[in-house]
Amino acid sequence: MSFLLFLFQLEKLKPENLFGGQVLERTPAGLSIVYLIGIAVLVVFLIMSFWGNFNIPKLPFELNLDKDVRKRLTSTLTNRSLRVWQLVFIILAFTVYGFHVYWTYYADDYNEQFQALSYKDLRTRRTNASTLRGWMLDRTGKLDNALAYYKIGSDKSIDRSYPLEREMAHLLGTERGTPGLERTIFKRDADPLPESWEILTKYKKAEPENRDVRITIDRELQTYAAKRLEGKRGAVVVLNPQSGDVLAIYSNPSYSLSEAESLDGFLKLESDKRDQPLLNRATREFYIPGSTFKTFTMISAFRAGKEGTILEGNPAPDCYTPFRGSKPICDAGGSCHACGPIEIREAFKISSNQYFAQMANYLGRDQMASTARLVGIEPVETPKDALVQGFDPDIWNASNKRIANSLAPAKATIVTGDKLTLYDFGVEGMGQGLAGQMTPLQMALIASAAGNLQGKLMKPKIEADIQPQMYAQVLTPNQAAQIREIMSTVTEEAGGTGGVVRAKLAGTGIVTGGKTGTADKDGVIVYNKDGTKKTHKVRRKNADGQIVEVDVPDTYTRWDGWFLAIAPLENPQIAIAVVVEDIGGGAYGGTTAAPIAADMILKARELGLLGDKYKPKTQTTTKQKKKGGK
Repeated sequence: MSFLLFLFQLEKLKPENLFGGQVLERTPAGLSIVYLIGIAVLVVFLIMSFWGNFNIPKLPFELNLDKDVRKRLTSTLTNRSLRVWQLVFIILAFTVYGFHVYWTYYADDYNEQFQALSYKDLRTRRTNASTLRGWMLDRTGKLDNALAYYKIGSDKSIDRSYPLEREMAHLLGTERGTPGLERTIFKRDADPLPESWEILTKYKKAEPENRDVRITIDRELQTYAAKRLEGKRGAVVVLNPQSGDVLAIYSNPSYSLSEAESLDGFLKLESDKRDQPLLNRATREFYIPGSTFKTFTMISAFRAGKEGTILEGNPAPDCYTPFRGSKPICDAGGSCHACGPIEIREAFKISSNQYFAQMANYLGRDQMASTARLVGIEPVETPKDALVQGFDPDIWNASNKRIANSLAPAKATIVTGDKLTLYDFGVEGMGQGLAGQMTPLQMALIASAAGNLQGKLMKPKIEADIQPQMYAQVLTPNQAAQIREIMSTVTEEAGGTGGVVRAKLAGTGIVTGGKTGTADKDGVIVYNKDGTKKTHKVRRKNADGQIVEVDVPDTYTRWDGWFLAIAPLENPQIAIAVVVEDIGGGAYGGTTAAPIAADMILKARELGLLGDKYKPKTQTTTKQKKKGGK
């Protein structure tokens, strides 16, 4: 019996039963502690020994000897020799430890030879392998649609590969500058690295086995967005208004991630002030939204219960004059599209500047500011305040702050201060002037609020497996339905400014809603082909009152084309914002941006993103028909 009990106790001492089966994991930590204790004891003895050599008691016969005689004694010489060797030992010890500290903490950053050879170190390879990022998959979760993964290089190294390195560059980000998804989505929230004592005395959390992530981007839709913007400057944003899923978001000009790997390549991209390839125009560039902003003003009218208001128009050829002596606000062409009383449905369809300028002033600053907050726009007092709002990570539905910060758009603003004149505020209401602090993402969110069946603005999200989250209840379900119907007049009715969409979608059965926009931006700097500013000489007085010639940048007025879209109208699955820069003075958003939005809807239909009702029917071949019978 005693022997059996002894065996039972031995069983408990097996490695797999000690510390919950983690004795092998804790052994290095325990040995590290033993090593540190031994080093500490050794250092204490060295200090005591070194200090003791200065206080060695003298023998009785030495006490009365002359100082010169004591210096020549054997014991004195021996002690002096020991002190020298102890000092040498201490210097060597610090040299050795300093050598290890250098290679551990500094060589990887500053020693080029170490950096070149470190990949051959088995320990480094194991460390790198243990921290490899997972695969980044698109919304389908299929390995064939991976957006980032590892492959074995020609030199047997493990290389990160990006099939869409240009199309996904702004989302994935580089190792320099603002981090993107590559540097944030794989970084796990964890406690600080535990010390050896914590590992020895506490259970260590198990490492997650699956580090792959799935994002909401559809690889094929993202690729198609890049193709449609090829050769243009602008951006495309595609959201699911019911969930907030970002299905595609692309900015052009873009860049290749391989171009930004080296410091020289990154600096070259950064110095390109003409194309600004590092700039994510979808989230970080401000645009004047033009008439697409009338969607926001219409939402404000519905929220205030003023959607049925018929505003007095002006007889031709007069325009809306907010106050006596004010400049007039006219429709395109300098007069009015619909002269006389007009209602909101017709005004939206024909994109009447006069109507929505009057509506903004009729609603007032507080009502417009209230709606702005609900859709993620910050109301500010002065134009100066609009320039210092920074970024808005809170608009994102993300699992942690790092991801939200990496995607944070520039904060859109609208000036609603009391010092703003009725003319300036009216111009804002129609999407010009001080409304010029809008990003394409922000305009997609405005379309998304109207497209949501419950009238909610859902936070945009990029992580596929987190739950949808509401940003704000903007409209009632009934109000949202009415606004969608009004938006359909632009694309579905004769005389609507987005008729090109109806033409492109003919035969698909898809009914859409939308809004065109065309905006002019003054003072845009002209660049030469080499990226330098184009300048001209002007004569000006300097500080001393002398007339001198100075270089002044050439500028011009740039025209941008816009289009917002939701589809399909009865249950919107996509909300789209498209902006195309520099379309020329004679073009419009309806002829430049709208065709791109229509093509994105067709591509979404092809990919099954509009629901089962709109999935294209599989074409049956002649051979299949014969095999199947009649």
